[in-house]
Amino acid sequence: MMAEEHTDLEAQIVKDIHFKEIDLVNRDPKNINEDIVKVDFEDVIAEPVGTYSFDGVWKVSYTTFTVSKYWCYRLLSTLLGVPLALLWGFLFACISFCHIWAVVPCIKSYLIEIQCISHIYSLCIRTFCNPLFAALGQVCSNIKVMLRKEV
Repeated sequence: MMAEEHTDLEAQIVKDIHFKEIDLVNRDPKNINEDIVKVDFEDVIAEPVGTYSFDGVWKVSYTTFTVSKYWCYRLLSTLLGVPLALLWGFLFACISFCHIWAVVPCIKSYLIEIQCISHIYSLCIRTFCNPLFAALGQVCSNIKVMLRKEV
């Protein structure tokens, strides 16, 4: 009985990872499109003071803009939403695959190799350059600079 409960719990956890509840009210919970695509009529069309069209034209223009933007978006998302979601899912899956199976192992391998080389480089610097620079420092330590103002 205990093993069945454990298996059911594991199955539930796997199901919860792959099937996430979708919020149909707040479709941008992380606000990634807050400033980018939020375009209203007033953001695009504005009449300065003294150059006004008829009130009826302004109202109809507002309604036309708003309704056409709304329905055009709905039509495009209906026609292209699923194919583009498939494309983006495939693209991000490929990027994740490359990152997990190629990029990170290459970086880790490079860091391991470069660590070995850095020890050798550090040893060479300490062996050859440190004595040279110490000797140059001793030679230059007796140099004195005097600033004299001549009239």
